[in-house]
Amino acid sequence: MTQAYLDMPDAKRRIKAIFIGSMGNLVEWYDFYAYTAFALYFAPAFFPSHDPVVQQLNAATLFAAGFIVRPLGGWLFGHLADRHGRRLSLMVSVGMMCVGSLIIAVTPTYASIGLAAPALLALARVIEGLSLGGEYGASATYLTEIADPDHRGFYSSFQYVTLIGGQLCAILVLLLLQNVFLTHEQLVAWGWRIPFVIGAMLAIITALMRRDMPETDSYKEAQKAAKPQTSSLRGLLQYPREVAIVVGLTAGGTAAFYTFTTYMQTFVRQTSGFSDIVTTYIIAASLIFALILQPVYGALSDKVGRKPLLVFFGVAGAALTVPILMTLSHTRSPFIAFLLICGAWVFTAGYTSINAVVKAELFPTNIRATGVAVPYAITVSIFGGTAPAIALFFKQQGHEEWFYYYLAGIIFLSLLVYATMRDTKHRSAMHRHA
Repeated sequence: MTQAYLDMPDAKRRIKAIFIGSMGNLVEWYDFYAYTAFALYFAPAFFPSHDPVVQQLNAATLFAAGFIVRPLGGWLFGHLADRHGRRLSLMVSVGMMCVGSLIIAVTPTYASIGLAAPALLALARVIEGLSLGGEYGASATYLTEIADPDHRGFYSSFQYVTLIGGQLCAILVLLLLQNVFLTHEQLVAWGWRIPFVIGAMLAIITALMRRDMPETDSYKEAQKAAKPQTSSLRGLLQYPREVAIVVGLTAGGTAAFYTFTTYMQTFVRQTSGFSDIVTTYIIAASLIFALILQPVYGALSDKVGRKPLLVFFGVAGAALTVPILMTLSHTRSPFIAFLLICGAWVFTAGYTSINAVVKAELFPTNIRATGVAVPYAITVSIFGGTAPAIALFFKQQGHEEWFYYYLAGIIFLSLLVYATMRDTKHRSAMHRHA
């Protein structure tokens, strides 16, 4: 992106840059949440069984497959972004999102094509997982690089604004289809395909928007230097401390994020005992609150630094996670439940709002996208994607509260990293290209 573009006082052009760079996250997380939200309706079409639990388990297994391939996607798209540009990587990743959504939307049922149906569904989830793994690193890098040094935290926070926005879009589609447009029978028969058609359309729109997206100045300047001869992964091995920091700072944050987003809907419904519709409203309202917090915290980090917000998340998360979840499990008031989840977001946003910019500021330009994407994807697969499963396992064993302590413990371990790492706002590698 040209410096002239960045210096333009026109707010619309700045907002456009933010939106284009982060729009893929909205699509990614719309698809992610749509899969879990509508699995109840499409599972019988792909996994014939008289036991609905078996159907859901099979659907959940394919959901997990998307997490398994995320590190591979992080490497593929990180390499593409570092060698051939952020713009190309972002366009290809959103194109793969479109393909994955379309496959799910148009695949015939098991009754029509037999085992080919779940096989195609598995293929779609793998494609979406690769895209999901690559989108984060490329978009985080792009948003950080287009911003001037004084506003990197604010710019990069919009990655999670659109990420949470994707979840809200999925919830809205679910509510509209359930309560306005379709009956339960219609949803089971064919209506479950609609959200995936919408996902594909959103991906196409994003791809068209990214077609004219300018390249960042940092990448252009790095290209003027001699081309690196090593592979992106081999280059990444030259920064073991930075990789370790990414893993450490991500572990607690991603576990908290997946707990208070993906798992929270199950927790509020099954543990707190609210109805489906009340649960949906509680989660939607809390996500709106979380969305608002992201740019506020991002802007704050530009004033006080990244480290104070991370330490705040670590201290508050380690101390308050158990009492919040314990109280939430026993409340019967929807408003109190909403306030408790918002309370969790007050400290969780200390991580989500700035984690992208912190990771980007750790690495030089020629390895930045790979450095952000690969260790992050691995850590998310281990700690983030497993959080709901671990919580449900403890619940099944009759000791659901053990998960509360597990989550607090993971956050505490990340706190040790936050307390000892450098503040990347003041000691950034953004100016380094190799």
